[in-house]
Amino acid sequence: MIFYPLMLFIMRLDKFVCKSTELTKIEAIQHIHLGEVSVNGEMARDEATQVHENNTIMLNGARLKTRDFRYILMHKPAGTICSNIDEAYPSLFNYLVVDKASELHIAGRLDADTTGLVLITDNGRWSFNITSPTRQCRKVYRVELSRALTIEQAESIATRFKNGVQLQGEEGLTRPAKLEVISSNEVLLTITEGKFHQVKRMFSAVGNRVVLLHREQIGEVRLDVEVGQWRYLTESEALSFSQ
Repeated sequence: MIFYPLMLFIMRLDKFVCKSTELTKIEAIQHIHLGEVSVNGEMARDEATQVHENNTIMLNGARLKTRDFRYILMHKPAGTICSNIDEAYPSLFNYLVVDKASELHIAGRLDADTTGLVLITDNGRWSFNITSPTRQCRKVYRVELSRALTIEQAESIATRFKNGVQLQGEEGLTRPAKLEVISSNEVLLTITEGKFHQVKRMFSAVGNRVVLLHREQIGEVRLDVEVGQWRYLTESEALSFSQ
């Protein structure tokens, strides 16, 4: 198991207490409201107080230290959902056996029928760097299409994707995307945002339909485990999303 801190992270006081103890959020807030938590020697009664790991935070006279954040790569199977609980489809968390899995969340969800790379963490600021369009984090998808593309069609679609396309129900154009042809029915698409069903809607906008969708890469991290398997990210992989 690999755990490690990346940099100085700011978080809410109640989250810090939960991440430093076995307390639930409700229990942590109760201790804070009772005046049992101090920050740098001063009583803190507001659970929304922003703190970081260099602060001296005490609970009933004992100094708290957060557990290190976790960064996990998983190969999502088809027919699973990116949720912490089972719904219409089973949760991919059924494949993940770790302590305190309830604290984890997925940084960039995939549809139930989409397979491939998902990143899982308990660090919200880190996942923001992956999911926020302003960070322009690259996601690479292998796409199988229902209609074969001629060379001319592929070149035309590549140009349209590079310039941005209008998605139904959206006001602006998509950010520039890169299309690479593998075969007449299979392409790689690189995007830097994550609108709802974006890849499927982009190909629909150019008159084609996605049959199979598989995410191969996020940023510099490539999928390298079998379906349903997972591993912890290396330190360099995790740090690559904090630049």
